[in-house]
Amino acid sequence: MELLIKETLEKLLSILGISFTGIKITKEAENAYYTEIETDNTSLLIGWHGETIASVQHLLKCLLWKQGAESKTQVIVDVDGYKKRQEESVIRLAERKADYASANQKEIKLPPMNAYFRRKIHLHLAESEKFKDLVTTDSVGEGDQRQVRIIPK
Repeated sequence: MELLIKETLEKLLSILGISFTGIKITKEAENAYYTEIETDNTSLLIGWHGETIASVQHLLKCLLWKQGAESKTQVIVDVDGYKKRQEESVIRLAERKADYASANQKEIKLPPMNAYFRRKIHLHLAESEKFKDLVTTDSVGEGDQRQVRIIPK
């Protein structure tokens, strides 16, 4: 699967006219892969608030599925650690808000975010030794306005 991801991503970037110096793929779990693109055009590939890299990731997933990859195969495409830094920032925000919700016994809603980051927050707070007995989470809202709600226990 790693070879299929690499070859497909190389073709996609070539078609889009985006130069790159390398692609590293790490298998994180069954059917889950983390792909890091090395490029001198970091800001071009990331785009405004990560829109370009999100689009590249979506196109890559669609192309992989057309080539026979399982529909539950997850591929995260990153550039210069951008998504890792975003993920860490969102987790820190969730932890601060979970502390506040627990201490004040008040429900907190986080800003709207995509499904990937909502899932990371749900899993992190549910599995964290510090927070699993203090708060629970769910998602509320529709579409682009979907938010994580942190509820004190």
